[in-house]
Amino acid sequence: MRYLPKSPADREAMLAEIGVASIESLFETIPAEYRLTEDLKIPRQHSESEILERFRAFGSNVASGDALELAAQPAGKLFASFLGAGAYRHYRPVIIDSLVQRGEFLTSYTPYQPEISQGTLQAMFEFQTMICELTGMEIANASMYDGSTGAAESVLMACRVTGRQGAVVARTVHPEYREVLATVTKHQEIPITEFGYVAETGRVDLAALDAAITDETACVLIQSPNFFGTVEDVAAIAEIAHKKGALLIVSIAEAVSLGVIKAPVEADIVSLEAQSFGVAVGFGGPYCGVIACKEKFLRQMPGRLVGETKDTNGKRGWVLTLSTREQHIRREKATSNICTNQALVAMMVTIFLTVYGKQGLRELAEQNLAKADYLRKALVDAGAVTKFDGAPRFHEFVLTTKESAAAVNAKLLEKQIVGGLGLGKWYPELGESATLWCATELTTKAQMDAAAKVLAGARAQELVGVK
Repeated sequence: MRYLPKSPADREAMLAEIGVASIESLFETIPAEYRLTEDLKIPRQHSESEILERFRAFGSNVASGDALELAAQPAGKLFASFLGAGAYRHYRPVIIDSLVQRGEFLTSYTPYQPEISQGTLQAMFEFQTMICELTGMEIANASMYDGSTGAAESVLMACRVTGRQGAVVARTVHPEYREVLATVTKHQEIPITEFGYVAETGRVDLAALDAAITDETACVLIQSPNFFGTVEDVAAIAEIAHKKGALLIVSIAEAVSLGVIKAPVEADIVSLEAQSFGVAVGFGGPYCGVIACKEKFLRQMPGRLVGETKDTNGKRGWVLTLSTREQHIRREKATSNICTNQALVAMMVTIFLTVYGKQGLRELAEQNLAKADYLRKALVDAGAVTKFDGAPRFHEFVLTTKESAAAVNAKLLEKQIVGGLGLGKWYPELGESATLWCATELTTKAQMDAAAKVLAGARAQELVGVK
């Protein structure tokens, strides 16, 4: 659309306006022998990511050979990676860095005098609006450190809202999120009770959840898609939590999943990690956490909230409607001690969502689904066994192999492939061979086939001598 800005609907509207039925009718005055009736014999169009790959390949092989041939070759010794687990590699449109590196965005830290920072405030307002549309919530802040601190702050928020002290947390929530939560609540005297999952599906155990909630439970914290990649039944979990007066917090570590998965509208609070929306995976940061919630919980929500207003001349403007942080108000009145600002990272998210749009985000999510399904089938054909097949999943899945995760990953690494994440550290009941695999739109068919070939070779070695 960048180079052909008129959509089919635009063209139909233009033709209708001038009273012409079709493009062919528009050009019928040109003799037929001079009209083009077939496609031009030129290479097919390429996406932005494909063009960049061609440039990289050409740059690394510029000394010799035909440019188009060289462009098809791999650039350097890049490793294929099938890691996910809360840090996802998605394509970042080049426009993101072109805009966020402008001085007025890159150098701004925080709007201490918000009324003269209208550009920054508008960007934050647009960010909040898009997050609300994605999550189905009424209010969103801008923003938190990351998904882990967002989940922990959501639990503290739920305790303030309900007046209760206690949280029930699913074991299928990201293990590192649970570690952060334990650290944050340790000296708050908020007891944390964990409950398990169903072995066949990887979904939370509803019976165990029901038994874990008490009269002192402020909230239930789940993740969907959960750490295993499985999509939870949010409505059923919400019914159990609300029946006993507890709030439901849904943590979302993979934001792209919202392109195809129904928003968790039954939740009271949504904690979202927005890293997938245009934020590069960079050795642990920066990330972009968000809390979104029902409007009635507004005054207990940590972070900034930008609102729309009008000035004395009636012109549209933006203000910091709410900032319940110790940086702005008396410490004893603050809802959070987090006082940094992720506005620049939130800007990346805003640009990403603006570029992709609703339909683009859906198509992106569908690509991720398709890639993960191909990868899963290829690895199963190579001898691996998938777990939790009894429930829907997004672009991650758990599989087991005959050899340990460490042994399999060592063989993959020899072929410049980073395999799945070993789960034995956090889920010993799954065994030492259980790994979590992920595929995104950047995962190529060649990479997936190469990983399956390594697994198939390992399987063949195991079968030597077996009749």
